[in-house]
Amino acid sequence: MGQIVGAFATSHVLGAPDGVEDQAERVFQGMREIGMRLRALRPDVLVVLTSDHLNNFRVDRPAPFAVATDASLKPYGDMGLPTDPIPGAPEFALGLAAFCAEQGLRVDALEGVRPDHGVMIPHGVADPQRSIPTAVFYVNSVLDPSPSPEVCWTAGALLKRFVEQRRPEGERVALLAGGGLSHWLAVPEEGRVNEPWDRWFMDTLVSGHAEELTRLTNAEILEAAGNGGLEVAAWIAMAGAVPTARGEVLYYESLPSWASGMGGVAMRI
Repeated sequence: MGQIVGAFATSHVLGAPDGVEDQAERVFQGMREIGMRLRALRPDVLVVLTSDHLNNFRVDRPAPFAVATDASLKPYGDMGLPTDPIPGAPEFALGLAAFCAEQGLRVDALEGVRPDHGVMIPHGVADPQRSIPTAVFYVNSVLDPSPSPEVCWTAGALLKRFVEQRRPEGERVALLAGGGLSHWLAVPEEGRVNEPWDRWFMDTLVSGHAEELTRLTNAEILEAAGNGGLEVAAWIAMAGAVPTARGEVLYYESLPSWASGMGGVAMRI
C-alpha cells in the first residue's frame, strides 16, 4: 500500500513587498520552509488540493471536486507566473476519481486543465524544479453549490483510503493544500482581513482535533472570512486525509495590502 508521508497548507497568492517588506519576507520564509520540508520527504507523488478561479470549470455545471488527468500540465500563466509545464500523475488522478465514485462521491476527471495561480504558487513552493508527478485535486469554492466542510473532510478521508488501499506498495505521497486565508474579493469589503478568525482556524487545524472544523457551514465561513476565505475548504480536505495529526503554524501575516490573510502549516504525520 502507499503512504501519505507529509501534509501541508499555504495561502496561494503573493503580493508586492513594497511597504510591507518585513511581513513579506516572513511569508516568503514560511513558504520556503514548507517547500524544504516537503522535498525532504522524497515524495513519489504530490497532491495539490486547491481551488480554480473560473479558468477550467463550467459555470453551468460546477463540480464539487475534480482531478486533472493530463500527463503534462501547461500553466495558465496568470499573475505573470511561468508557463513551463509540470508533470501530471494521470494514473493516480484517474484512480482517485474512480475510487471516490465507488464510494458515492463525485470527483470529475478533467483533461486539458491549465492550472492557474491556485495551483502554481503552491506548486512552485513545493517543486521549483518541476520534477515531481503532480495530481491536482480541485475543491470548488467559487461556484454554487460548494461542498460543505463536512463533505470536504470526507473527500480527504477517501484520498487517504485510496493511497493506503489502492496505490503501490511503498509509494510516498505528499499533500499540499492551497488557498485562503480570510479575504474578500470584488466586494466592498475587499482588503479586509480577519486575523482572529485566521489564527483560530489554523490553531484548530493543527490541534489534533481538526475534525471540529466540519461543524462550520459555508455561510459561517463566508461571513467570517469572506468569499475568498471559502478556499479553506482545501485545507479541511487535506486535514481529512490526516485526521488525528497535530501540526504547527509556520507563518501568519495579516496583509490588507495583499487583500489576504497569509498563512501556512505543516502537519506531523
